[in-house]
Amino acid sequence: MENFPIDQVLKDRINTWLTGDYDESSKAEIRQLIDDKNVTELTDAFYRDLEFGTGGLRGIMGVGSNRVNKYTLGTATQGLSNYLKKIYPDQQIKVVIAHDNRNNSSVFANVVANVFSANGIYVYFFEGLRPTPELSYAIRSLGCQSGVMLTASHNPKEYNGYKAYGADGGQLVAPHDEAVMAEVLKIKDISEVNFKGIDSNIEKIGKEIDEKYLDDLAKLSISKDAIQRQHDLKIVFSPIHGTGGVMVPPALKRFGFTNVITVDEQMIVDGNFPTVIYPNPEEAEATTLLWQKLRK
Repeated sequence: MENFPIDQVLKDRINTWLTGDYDESSKAEIRQLIDDKNVTELTDAFYRDLEFGTGGLRGIMGVGSNRVNKYTLGTATQGLSNYLKKIYPDQQIKVVIAHDNRNNSSVFANVVANVFSANGIYVYFFEGLRPTPELSYAIRSLGCQSGVMLTASHNPKEYNGYKAYGADGGQLVAPHDEAVMAEVLKIKDISEVNFKGIDSNIEKIGKEIDEKYLDDLAKLSISKDAIQRQHDLKIVFSPIHGTGGVMVPPALKRFGFTNVITVDEQMIVDGNFPTVIYPNPEEAEATTLLWQKLRK
């Protein structure tokens, strides 16, 4: 590293990972970037810490302080745990964790569950991918103080993210997000993050909360008579390889719609989003297959 063309601050950040309590795979990846003299990648991965802002974290997956990985998400979760213990000092704190279809989302969700549980926080952990609205519902239904969704929304496949929620089921906003950020910044060494989960503090949830969610959702129907009259209205649905495929079709069925057609190619859960350029429904290209099926 002595003759490497980067400034000393960046060298110090990289050395922290090379000499600290990080796994050997991460260290090997960093050493390979150094051997390849990949200044651009090293600079982008380490020039800053991934910031915990409104709602949480989002970024490219990979090794480094400015990347989404086990250590940046673990640090965020430790900071959130510390904050929750401050504002709920005399309560058994409970959280819900869910994840989407992104590559590594299930792995990251396990990391988050372990950190929360290691801090004495009780975790309700969805057994498989679930959409964000159900996470919000579960927080309120189960009387939790917080929740985390592992998702990168509509960003490209290289991204993942971490969204934090409060007791009201909404994303953390000021001043709470700033307070959590302050707790995260207090963590100066990865050894301060407790990754050793406690199994007895983690409870898997799934079908039971799904059914409750669908039942309560159906109660929100503003015109059941209209649905009965128009039950065979043609509805074409695509989750674009994502979590919507888990709950939207059964929700439409619960409301009473009987002519729901799915884009089968995009019902396949795949974090590489093979049938679209970007998994963003605001982009016309992403809904090409949906419109083709709708017009048939």
